[in-house]
Amino acid sequence: MSGSKRQSAARQSPARQSKVARTDLLARAYLDILAREEGVHSKSMLRAGSGDPSDPVEILLDDLMDTPAEERISVRPDLAAVAVLTARAIEAEPGLTRILRRGAPVVAIATHAADRVASVRKVVATCALPSERTVVSSDRHSRPGRDEALIIARDGTDKGDKPDSGNDAIAHALHARATTIGIAPEPRRQLPRDLMRSAEYHLVLPEMDESALALVVEAVTGKRPEHLIDPAAIRLLDIADLVLALRPDRSPDDCIARLEELIAKKGEFHSEGPALEDLDGYGEAKAWGLELVADFADYKAGRIAWDEVDNRGLLLSGPPGVGKTSYARALAKSARVPLVATSVADWNASNYLSGTLQAIKDCFARARRLAPCILFIDELDGISDRARLRGDYVEYWSQIVNLFLELLQGIDERPGVVVIGATNHPEMIDPAVKRAGRLDREIAIDKPDVKTLAKIFRHHLGDQLPDVDLMPAALAARGATGADVEAYVRRARGAARRGRRPLKLDDLLAEVRAKREPPSREARRLLAVHEAGHAVAATILGCVEVIGVSIGDRSGLTEIARVDGSMSLKHCHDIMIMLLAGRAAEELVLGSPSAGSGGMLGSDLARATELAKDIELRFGLGELGPVFLPDGLHEPLTLVPGLLGAVKKRLDGALTDARGLLEENWAALDAVADALDRSGYLSAAEISDLVATSDGGAGAQEMRRGIAAAGHDARPDVVQEGQT
Repeated sequence: MSGSKRQSAARQSPARQSKVARTDLLARAYLDILAREEGVHSKSMLRAGSGDPSDPVEILLDDLMDTPAEERISVRPDLAAVAVLTARAIEAEPGLTRILRRGAPVVAIATHAADRVASVRKVVATCALPSERTVVSSDRHSRPGRDEALIIARDGTDKGDKPDSGNDAIAHALHARATTIGIAPEPRRQLPRDLMRSAEYHLVLPEMDESALALVVEAVTGKRPEHLIDPAAIRLLDIADLVLALRPDRSPDDCIARLEELIAKKGEFHSEGPALEDLDGYGEAKAWGLELVADFADYKAGRIAWDEVDNRGLLLSGPPGVGKTSYARALAKSARVPLVATSVADWNASNYLSGTLQAIKDCFARARRLAPCILFIDELDGISDRARLRGDYVEYWSQIVNLFLELLQGIDERPGVVVIGATNHPEMIDPAVKRAGRLDREIAIDKPDVKTLAKIFRHHLGDQLPDVDLMPAALAARGATGADVEAYVRRARGAARRGRRPLKLDDLLAEVRAKREPPSREARRLLAVHEAGHAVAATILGCVEVIGVSIGDRSGLTEIARVDGSMSLKHCHDIMIMLLAGRAAEELVLGSPSAGSGGMLGSDLARATELAKDIELRFGLGELGPVFLPDGLHEPLTLVPGLLGAVKKRLDGALTDARGLLEENWAALDAVADALDRSGYLSAAEISDLVATSDGGAGAQEMRRGIAAAGHDARPDVVQEGQT
């Protein structure tokens, strides 16, 4: 091209310049350099002009011809993608391409993701800078000279990746007028402070789009694809996916098809499992999730803005095995959004605090990229409550909690991202996590009741045993979780398959009762009496709502729900009566109680004792007067003068009143115990009918029949929150 033509080309209109920019000439030049660096024998993607034929960028700066060569270059797809995005970020700053080659700029580049830092550094060092410039990598002990370039690349995983590290090297580089470049996911958190203060250019690596992907495919296969991926699907694309889908021996459209398959698997929303609508046993959590499903649909359709979505944060608690992770998968499937699943253990995989912090930031960044989506964080109690921190780890965990709170609070910065945290120990969660705008809704998932267990058995059995009543299996499995039921069904199928016969109910019962003998007739009667005591007292007093009562092979359970109303002293006393009514029923019928009402945290006796203690030390309703002592300051009971005596007095009074209540309602107690012994399960309505139709005239002697030989070896209760 002649000089006059070059001058004419230099004076192109903005529209013409925009057209040239859209052809990604700088990106093509970078790909050309990388191909040469990787030792790939190929022609350039750019035709040579009058510039230095050995340097593609100099060719471009000297005014390039329009037509790329036909012969392909083959660079690793992930590196090619980073090259395209880096070139675009540089090209977006007027004149920066030339300044990087012929000047000494100070540049900060934000990569968003830690796994892109090394690739961006390679592209900058190999492509953006002139080949004769020496690149200095160490940022802590370096003194770069005039003809050198200092590149500080930090991915956030090293404990030294922070603003107060490396500033001496920056001072030397600035004094020597050396090119200075910083690369990090979050430059202001990870690069030297003085680099950020002196930076003349702040670049942000753009996201992949259709044209960038097409150029990467061309770089790998030698031809541009005719078929492009839906722009909405590209948000699910990770650069690492390109390595799996793009290969030189595939056609461009084959590469795109393979990439679509990979992306589709991410977007199937765990379609192999059940949808939320099909799950049983999730109660309030299911209702919350279905509301979110409707809001997601309206948000994706543009009918509502993100700030109109109510359910944006949830703390999900419950014992292991109740299906917290299954809930998140089912919710994502119903909402047809991606699920980003992680855990605090994943975040803590790094040996350094900086690595943990970066893992948290990367997780939220990925969720933002995939929005609308659900970010599910398991084992959230692994992030400590700052009030409980002691010793050498206070600063360590405080930084983690503070960053997590900062990311949770930024709702406006993560539109479309719903965060669900799961924990087995909600009491260990920092209260700030549950404040408004963060995980401001807390829902507990309890172990399923027997009715729900029967439905879960039916779900896992599918079309097997279609006409069989599954309540016996549910009663035998009482206290089990959904995960337990899945295991019972799987093992029962295996036993039937090995026996070369159809599956039977006995196979299920055998698996549920594995390694344990069914209770004796006397022990089962004792369980029925104990649970009948709870159910009758609760129904008559009305201090709680009875949901149902059941007995299994070795334990019984009365399911209750709290009722609305103030926690008056009378209400607290009635609850203690209800909690101790099982023990009272045993005393009245057997003459002495079994150990089943106590012996463990969460037992009847433990909960009654805790309530009596709260009356004295938290509610201000006891003999000690209007006082409040937080948890931890009154353990054991003997540390507070007079407390043990006051608590015992309240428990004795509640137990006495429980005996009196049941003595006055012998017929009701007898009727409920008999019905429960026969069926294994009674609903709230059945209990109410039995209590209402009983005269109360039967005596304790009638109830003692058949259970005197039971002894005290049966365990009446497996107590959970909301149950007794």
